[in-house]
Formats: sequence, structure tokens, C-alpha cells
Amino acid sequence: MWTHFEPVHAVTYFHPRARAAYEAVGLRGYWRGYFAGRAAPLGATEAAPVIATFFTFAPPMVTRALPAVWRLATPQEALRARLTGAVQALAELTYELPETHLAEAADLLEKAAGAARTAGRVLGAVNAALPTGEYPLARMWQAATTLREHRGDGHVAALVAADLDPVETLTWRVALDGTAPEYLLGRGWSEEQWHAARERLAQRGWLTPDGAATDHGRVAFQAVEDATDQAAAHPWQALGPAGTDRLRELLEPIARTCHTLIPAGSPIGLPALPG
Repeated sequence: MWTHFEPVHAVTYFHPRARAAYEAVGLRGYWRGYFAGRAAPLGATEAAPVIATFFTFAPPMVTRALPAVWRLATPQEALRARLTGAVQALAELTYELPETHLAEAADLLEKAAGAARTAGRVLGAVNAALPTGEYPLARMWQAATTLREHRGDGHVAALVAADLDPVETLTWRVALDGTAPEYLLGRGWSEEQWHAARERLAQRGWLTPDGAATDHGRVAFQAVEDATDQAAAHPWQALGPAGTDRLRELLEPIARTCHTLIPAGSPIGLPALPG
């Protein structure tokens, strides 16, 4: 289900209308919009909670953005821009689908998101607490975002339990699927920090000396993925097999269209839908 709801959320990062909505409230530059929009449900927060909850960004990169962005736009303005841009993007991408299709998808996504257990999941909880939109596309995007952050909180917990720090996690990603190293450097970590993380992973037996993923590392990381899936399962158990299958069917054309916006090698790491 992640591969079906994540693209709906991701329009906020990649669609020009989303970028324009942030710029309209004074958040010029990609990273200002990113940090303000994603952190806004937390309120006018300092950098420390964002460093902790976003997990993979180097602290200096976060402190350059926060709390300075709140002098450009309030959290409430950032939230309005975030939702406005996402809805405009989805409207452009789903205009061929009937309103009944979008409304049913929004209903089922909201039902799943409403069943998410948010205790211990900061980003999932603050997004779940936001008011739902009035129209199907707004409701759909907000529910997908709650599910996305709920799953991400669980993934971070699994990474911490596996004793992986942020830069080790990104270094492992580069080794595992060939993601361009710019992904790591683009999150603020230096080449020296990258090399040190690679050495630590080699010492743990996750990487070979030349930086390739080992079988031991793949097995160990699969345990992280399994823990993430298990922690994210309750919304789908609550929705039930029939409801989940129906939502997957409804989201299929939406997710495929939204997925075309996600660049190859994106830090989201989202696999393409099969078929």
C-alpha cells in the first residue's frame, strides 16, 4: 500500500504548482518550502525536533532553515500553502477521473489513516491531528500524508533499534540500490562523514571494503524493513482485505500518474508500480 499512497503525498515535493504555492507565501527555494511545509504541523519549532524526526538530514542543514523560515511564513501559512499546492497538483493529475472515484478513494484513505496508532509517532500524530479538508483531493492528500508520516516514524524507530545512525542509513541505501551519492551529499553530510559511515558499516559486516552490500547486511536490513511493515500494518488490518483491495484499485491510476513526477534516484526510494 505504501507504493500506492506515497506518490499521492509526494506531489508536494515535485510538482511545480506545489513549489509555486510555497513561493507565494514567501518560501522561495526548494528547501525552505520543504522544511517549512513538512515541519509546520509541529508549530513554530526550533531545529532540534526536526533533526530528530526527519532523521536523515545533517544537523547544520536543518539549522540553516529552522527557525529562520518562520520569519518568512507562519506555520499556518505554510500549512495552507502545502495543502493548496498539493490539491492543485492532484487536480491537474487526476482531471480525467470521475468525482465519485476520487471521493471513494478519499473515504477509504481517511478510514485507514483514522485507524493509525500514533502513540510514539510524532510526525504521524501531528498530521493526524490536522483538520481534514472539505473536498476529496484535499482529504485524499491529507490522509495519504498521515499514513506516510506514520509509516516513516515506524521506520525511524526500526533504524534506531538496529543501531543505524542517519548517515549510515543513507550510506547503506547508496550501496544497496545504487542510488547516486549526491543523494547523501544533498542531505548535508560531508564526504568525510560518508566515508567514515562506510567504514563503520564495513566493520559491522554490512559492506565489503570497497563499499558493496554483503549478504549479511541485506539480511540484517531486511529485518528493519519487516519491522517497518509490521509497525505500519494496523491501518490496513482495520480497513480489512476487501477495503484494502478496493483502495489499491482506486489508487492505482492516481499513483501511476503521480509517480511520473518522482525523479529517478529520488531520496524517497519508491519503487515503480509493477506492470
